[in-house]
Amino acid sequence: MLVITNFTGHPSLTLRAGFVEVSEARSDWAPDPKHPLPKFSSPRRVPHGVTLIGRLFGEGTLAAAGMALEKAFNVTGERAPGF
Repeated sequence: MLVITNFTGHPSLTLRAGFVEVSEARSDWAPDPKHPLPKFSSPRRVPHGVTLIGRLFGEGTLAAAGMALEKAFNVTGERAPGF
């Protein structure tokens, strides 16, 4: 979708939707048996996101929807350590 919106000018917004605990690294690529992904000794809390695509010239509506969703998901005050 990102490629399509870049070419058409439609606004897109990626935002935090919450957090998940993971015990091993993940990848969108096919697994490589010679180089397995690392496992974590204790689970890590990582952000989970969603992307919204808006109507052409609808940035204001998209931003308002994103702010409302972050507030509803209760992630507005969440920050990674060190930020």
